[in-house]
Amino acid sequence: MEAIYTEIRIALFAIWRLRWLAIVVAWGVCLVGWAFVMRIPAAFESSTRISVQTSSRLTGQIGIDDSDRQKDMERVRQSLTSTETLKRVVANVSNGERALTSAESLPLIGALRSGISITANGDNLLEIKTRVGLKDFSDRETAFIVRNVTQQLVDIFVQENILGSRDESQQALAFLDQELARRAKELANVDRQRAALAQRTMGNLPGSGSLEQRMELARNELSNVESNLMSAQSALAAMNGQLAATPASIPVAGAPGGGSTEQRIALLEGQLSDATARGWTDRHPDVIAMKSQLAQARAEQRRGGSVSGPMAPNPVYVSIKSMQAERQGNVAMYSARKAQLQADMQQIATRQLTAPDEEATGQKLDRDYTVLRDQYNKLLADRETAKLRADATGKSDKVAFRVIDRPSFPTKPAAPNRPLLLTGVLIAGLVVGAGVAFAKSQLSNSYTTTQQLAKASGLPVLGAISEVVTVETRAAKRQQLIWFSSAAGALTGVFGLLLLVEFVKRLMIS
Repeated sequence: MEAIYTEIRIALFAIWRLRWLAIVVAWGVCLVGWAFVMRIPAAFESSTRISVQTSSRLTGQIGIDDSDRQKDMERVRQSLTSTETLKRVVANVSNGERALTSAESLPLIGALRSGISITANGDNLLEIKTRVGLKDFSDRETAFIVRNVTQQLVDIFVQENILGSRDESQQALAFLDQELARRAKELANVDRQRAALAQRTMGNLPGSGSLEQRMELARNELSNVESNLMSAQSALAAMNGQLAATPASIPVAGAPGGGSTEQRIALLEGQLSDATARGWTDRHPDVIAMKSQLAQARAEQRRGGSVSGPMAPNPVYVSIKSMQAERQGNVAMYSARKAQLQADMQQIATRQLTAPDEEATGQKLDRDYTVLRDQYNKLLADRETAKLRADATGKSDKVAFRVIDRPSFPTKPAAPNRPLLLTGVLIAGLVVGAGVAFAKSQLSNSYTTTQQLAKASGLPVLGAISEVVTVETRAAKRQQLIWFSSAAGALTGVFGLLLLVEFVKRLMIS
């Protein structure tokens, strides 16, 4: 026990020897801690209790009973903490002197979202508590705001729980009407998508029936067209052969005078030039015939022959020429039809490749249409039920509300407990200061007692010389003690001043 007492004395002496370090550290810790504590916004709490009595003469009729009323009341109780409700609350809240501005209402909404608690005490008793701490408001303003918020919550709760009211019924019916209109639009949209899909899949394709049926019809028709085209081409080739063997002009029988070979050659060359000017190529049957006749005429000229008269158009040639034009028209018609059928078959083949995706899309649209139709029918039935319930509940007894305890006005903060925190900071500062001074003393090379010196050196200590204190030294120590006492007293005075400020603020609230 004596050893423990000695160690305590040594520790206290070490701290006292470094008392200025201890008081400086204590001041620093206390100033930081007290500043932090004083900056914590005070949270005030207001509470009220409401008695709710429910009864109805239509209990058990058309789905209306007390349990439904309790559910509706519970729904409204939960909706009190919604954002829309909180906006309504802060719109009518004042700080005791004026209404809050929009900039002041925003932080209040965030604080209320987690600061409102509603508990049910039994079946017919509700307790509403509001706890709010605001930085930009004084304690008195915060207390007024908390009390006003609680009052607003009570008013909203009572208003929202008047079952069967016309406003609530109208809102419910309006909501159902809006949902029905939205479902109707969605149904129409799905119908348009289904029609567009059918148009994309089948609407602009030739023929009728499925894709396979249309492809088969196109193949059969293409086969017939190709057969007709080959026949037309054969007839055209035969007609071209006849036209090549028929002269375009013949001598006029019985005409006076006669035409020379040179005249015939000149006439054929003129006809050939005219055909070239028309754009006929060397493969044109008329050009081939004229070149053949021109070659015969030149051969006769070389042999010294001559024609016996003027030349006239050959009727047979003209008839064959008209038949040739008809055959050419048939060939062009069948060729165009063949190209059209081939393009249609290519389009149908492309649609056959994408048919699985189109089919999956169509099935999805059908499912969406079925779901939307069922929802629409259900909403339609719910609207009729809501109309019936609104008419029935309008004739039932209303819910009776009675405020047992009006919203209380808080006269002191619910949190934080500043006097306790200020005291804790003071104690912590003193402890930390003493701890720092003691730790500093342990790092020094000085010894307080001869026992410490002997233990540290391992040598026997023969004696110790006491300090000789002169009058001047005693006066200097007395002055230092006064200064130290003043510093410690100032620390205690600041602590007392903070406590006084806190109590004055509470008195100002009340």
